[in-house]
Amino acid sequence: MAGKVEKILIPNIGDAAEVDVIEVMVKTGDSVTEEQSLITLEGDKATMEIPSPKAGIVKEVTIKVGDKVSEGSLILTLQLESDAGIVDEKHEDSVSQKNDSEEKIEKKSAQETAVEKKAVSAETSVPVESKSNNFGSVQKSSMIYAGPAVRRIAAELDIDLSTIQGSGPKGRIVKDDLKKILNAGHVSAGMTIAPLAKVDFSQYGEVEVMPLSKIQKISGANLHRNWVSIPHVTQFDKSDITDMEAFRKAQQVEAEKHGVKLTPLVFIMKAVVKSLCAHPTFNASLDSSGQQLTLKKYFHIGVAVDTPNGLVVPVIRDVDKKTLFELALELANISQKAREKGLTIAQMQGGCFSISSLGGIGGTAFTPIINAPEVAILGVSKAQIEPVYMGDTFKPRLMLPLSLSYDHRVIDGAEAARFITHLSGQLNDIRRLLL
Repeated sequence: MAGKVEKILIPNIGDAAEVDVIEVMVKTGDSVTEEQSLITLEGDKATMEIPSPKAGIVKEVTIKVGDKVSEGSLILTLQLESDAGIVDEKHEDSVSQKNDSEEKIEKKSAQETAVEKKAVSAETSVPVESKSNNFGSVQKSSMIYAGPAVRRIAAELDIDLSTIQGSGPKGRIVKDDLKKILNAGHVSAGMTIAPLAKVDFSQYGEVEVMPLSKIQKISGANLHRNWVSIPHVTQFDKSDITDMEAFRKAQQVEAEKHGVKLTPLVFIMKAVVKSLCAHPTFNASLDSSGQQLTLKKYFHIGVAVDTPNGLVVPVIRDVDKKTLFELALELANISQKAREKGLTIAQMQGGCFSISSLGGIGGTAFTPIINAPEVAILGVSKAQIEPVYMGDTFKPRLMLPLSLSYDHRVIDGAEAARFITHLSGQLNDIRRLLL
């Protein structure tokens, strides 16, 4: 006995004509739900999934990967759901032999699958911008079951979808699968970046092979993870520290009595704490799920120290509770320990915010990499005398370049601009540190 069969056609897809079919998601005999994706099309600037307008069983698929279609082209014929039970007598006989408990389990499973499919279809059916060739090649792979939105994200992050076991219906790769990889810090495992070529440099001249230090190997892996998994943005500014420097130099005799050298860095640390108080989002960490932000009520500042074996970041605790002289003494001691490999693991943990100062070396600006799980880092370059227009004339002022890198998942551009402006203001007039 024949049931009602309906032709499913390409709907209105705008002005697009002769659009390529890059994925067929169903086959003859499949049961589909309303709004479940059937095929994926790729135009000049976008891709889109075509959902089923009704539920039922696929009778015949009349389209294949590589076909060119336009509005009104036939995709498949569908046995509507209301008549699906009388389509296949063999299928009907097998169903009649099941006991009541098996039928209940099957119905529940089918309902859950339908809900999941609707969610996936709704999530990925929006047209998205097509990217580079590797994106297109991933889409055209018949072995990968994922929608355009997931493919776009994977292409942007260089994640190889062929290495992922999808958790969606029929093994479909969904956004949650990508999130798990990112949160676990395993992005590099799925990268499609071509490996570096092996080159015998000795064929061009004399060479010397020098292995990386242990610190370089460890920090290199962490820096790579942080750079890949955190969306970095860097905000630049300059702070007039003319008055601060005059005060600092005037206090050197007093500093010598305390047995310390008062450096610009301790003033910067104090100013950073003031800015963290005013902008608490910078004194925070994003949890592994990417859903919750932990705001910290303490102020432990990490300071990058250049050592013969590589860069290390010891942490100075409770900066808000210590005087400039106390900070100067602790900074000198912990830096010396770092250079002599005398730091403990505990002395490099628990930081809220990091400072990387290259002022003693040079440079005008740079983009420091965030030290996860922190959400921001301040880079400090070499101060220079510059002409600054004040009142009705130019005056020589000592300007300090600042580079603030921040996690764009947590902090937006306006907030970052306010933070660095507040910080610059603290350094411009150090009397504000007393407020």
